[in-house]
Amino acid sequence: MSNKNENQVLKFIKISKNAHVPTRGTSYSAGMDLYACEETDVIINPSEIKKISCGIAIEIPSKNYAAFIFSRSGLGVNHGIAMANGVGVIDSDYRGEIFVGLCNVSNKPYTVHHNDRIAQMIIIETKYFPLVECLSLSKTSRGSDGFGSTGK
Repeated sequence: MSNKNENQVLKFIKISKNAHVPTRGTSYSAGMDLYACEETDVIINPSEIKKISCGIAIEIPSKNYAAFIFSRSGLGVNHGIAMANGVGVIDSDYRGEIFVGLCNVSNKPYTVHHNDRIAQMIIIETKYFPLVECLSLSKTSRGSDGFGSTGK
């Protein structure tokens, strides 16, 4: 019996002829590297946010999946470059160009060059739950204790 997902593919188009196709660093990499597709270098100064083009658009084959865009750990740890919005979400019905918002949390300028790896994209299954308004929620031992309530 075959897996119903084995024939699914992630379709993409190049919005720019100079776009770099997403790649996986290894055959076991969960994320696909996304590449900058800018005509000129982009300098991100300290405390600045820049929107970087990837030059591609994708077609996610099912509403049960979404693409999530995460920071590349090397950019964050070694250069202080992170995603401006934490994690980007690409819904399955979006067909526009992928952009990545990068912010510089370091104390020196950082230059993004054409074809630099700037983020990683992971396709994750999503669940749709009906939303039901209630008068109360079930009780737990934690209750409404929030930030820091379970320890350091």
